[in-house]
Amino acid sequence: MNTIAINGAEVFELLRDDLAAIEREFGRDTVSDVTAITEIGEYLRGGGGKRIRPALLLLSSKLFNYEGRGAVKLGAVVEIIHTATLVHDDIIDEAETRRGRPAANTQWGNSKCVLAGDWLYMQAFKVAVQERNFRILDALIDLTQQMVEGELLQIEKLGKLISLDEHVDLIYRKTACLFSVCMRLGAILGGATPEQEDQVARYGRDLGMAFQIVDDVLDLTASESVLGKPVASDLREGKVTMAVIHALERCTPEEREMIETVVDQRAFNGVAHSDILGILERYDSLDSATARAAAYAESAGKAICTFPMSEIKRALLWAPEFVVAREK
Repeated sequence: MNTIAINGAEVFELLRDDLAAIEREFGRDTVSDVTAITEIGEYLRGGGGKRIRPALLLLSSKLFNYEGRGAVKLGAVVEIIHTATLVHDDIIDEAETRRGRPAANTQWGNSKCVLAGDWLYMQAFKVAVQERNFRILDALIDLTQQMVEGELLQIEKLGKLISLDEHVDLIYRKTACLFSVCMRLGAILGGATPEQEDQVARYGRDLGMAFQIVDDVLDLTASESVLGKPVASDLREGKVTMAVIHALERCTPEEREMIETVVDQRAFNGVAHSDILGILERYDSLDSATARAAAYAESAGKAICTFPMSEIKRALLWAPEFVVAREK
């Protein structure tokens, strides 16, 4: 991928006013007459996050010279949907922390958080309906179905040694689909042609794939203080990710049994995290997963190569480089 003459600070500056407007919209859209919903919504919004998804929607809309307020409203919509998925994920995974803070379910309990997550989904659609655009609603409905199906499929596969194809499908449903839809929504707002819409959606999909693969590698290698959650959370939850699948295809029966024990028991009992890392390093499995992420990142850049060079395109070309190089 060619070196892009733009950095993160410049990208943020490019989107600063719109991202601030999305943050305000997010705050307004998560207020309810029911106190618990407002409190949970405010707590989740206060947890921060990279806001990558609304940023992608903004960049996509700007790529097609869209200047209306719809991008801000839909930017809040996709962040609300993302937040709702995190609430439900934490309940399903019995997570205790999220972004270095107690997970919402540890504060308000599972029952309230399930319902708050449901409310957030419905609120996102309520705001989206205001655009009066059936293509936008179709994209959001397909997205939420894919994400829910992905969560259900993942639950079915917990504690099992799944294939690479099954894992790639899960990554698409749980992460890349939302990235792709963010780009598609921006293109719809900007009046893109069907071909252009598909191009930017493909960019979003490949960027999302790279993002999640890197996320999974960091889960195995980063420190708890950097991640804001316990290391190797995936293995503790019975999930195998790309690096682990790569090692399983190459390791000895004894090593395979060690990995199986952790995944089956969903705990490091008798097998240390360092033991698993040693296996992954022995077969260059972490490097293999990182290389796969880099290939997806490169593919993302190629998806938008036919668009004329501009500040917005440079920002979109920078994003895959950032995703692969990030450390948290």
